[in-house]
Amino acid sequence: MPRRSATMLAATLLLIALLCASVLMKVPYTEMSPGPTYNTLGTQENSDKPVIQISGHETYPTSGHLNMTTVQVTGAKYEPSLVSAVVGWLRGDVLVVPHDNVYPEGQTDQEAQQQNAEEFASSEDSAKTAALNQLGIPIGSEVIVNSVVAGGPSDGKLHAGDRIVAVDGTTITSDVQVAEQVVKHKPGEDVVFTVVPKEKDKGTGDPNPADQQRVTITTAKAADSDRAVVGIRPRISHTYPFKIEIGLQDVGGPSAGLMFALGIVDKLTPTDLTGGRFVAGTGTITDDGKVGPIGGISMKLIAARDKGAQYFFTPADNCAEASKNTPEGLRLVKAETLDSALKSLDLIREGKADGLPSCKAS
Repeated sequence: MPRRSATMLAATLLLIALLCASVLMKVPYTEMSPGPTYNTLGTQENSDKPVIQISGHETYPTSGHLNMTTVQVTGAKYEPSLVSAVVGWLRGDVLVVPHDNVYPEGQTDQEAQQQNAEEFASSEDSAKTAALNQLGIPIGSEVIVNSVVAGGPSDGKLHAGDRIVAVDGTTITSDVQVAEQVVKHKPGEDVVFTVVPKEKDKGTGDPNPADQQRVTITTAKAADSDRAVVGIRPRISHTYPFKIEIGLQDVGGPSAGLMFALGIVDKLTPTDLTGGRFVAGTGTITDDGKVGPIGGISMKLIAARDKGAQYFFTPADNCAEASKNTPEGLRLVKAETLDSALKSLDLIREGKADGLPSCKAS
């Protein structure tokens, strides 16, 4: 075989080998893509039940859309090939990020789902609190079970969302008190929780004694010390003078707080906030109405525009990134607080969009 032909054959075989390796080689990345959007003023998917349901207080008709947006993420065990990752980088509707950015320290799918569920529950609570604070409606507080450690002493006995009324007869008013009462015991001793199960807790003030249950739990030894533990994480939750239910399935994370708060305010006030417009958005929210940044903003913009949104409420700290990836026909509106978002809705409803706070690229 002539030398030139041999060289070309070797180069071809090497190229084929490299292509095969790139297809088979796994890289530590995760892919994000646009997820579903949900109208907080509408009904749940495949149901006629409202996403936000309020009882015990007068509500008003709403129109238009206040859509929360989501991102779909590949699972913790997903390992794309080098080729898949490169294709994702080149596409405009997929975001390829380091695996550890989404699943830190080897986090499993189950652990990620648990964390997302906890963050979602916390965002619901903050959205309700921010909305009622905005409207000047007084609220209270309670201590609930935030999560239960799988296989721990409380597994199957206490459940996320259960209200903790007392521990060993001591009334509980803060999450810190729970641990203080538990560590008075030695591992192996029993501790008695007085709780109101989640399904019976109306979240509207003092619990009904008829709904309270006494649950005995045998403590275990902590993994890092000799102290007693029961395998739960408590947190402060708020109580409201009427019932507000937020119902969405298979949605997690904290980023829907702003849109939930806007939806609650819309239902509780006579003014139709959107005036029939299609508004979408994202952002965490604090109890006092501050809007915080989120991840995957570029994917959420695509999801919102594909659904038909005209305006997108964008956390101030996400403005620079969002400005570089704004789909045609979607207008970004900077949202720093719940109050500023409500003022922006006033401008949208009144046809004064030129006065909206805008996002600018850095």
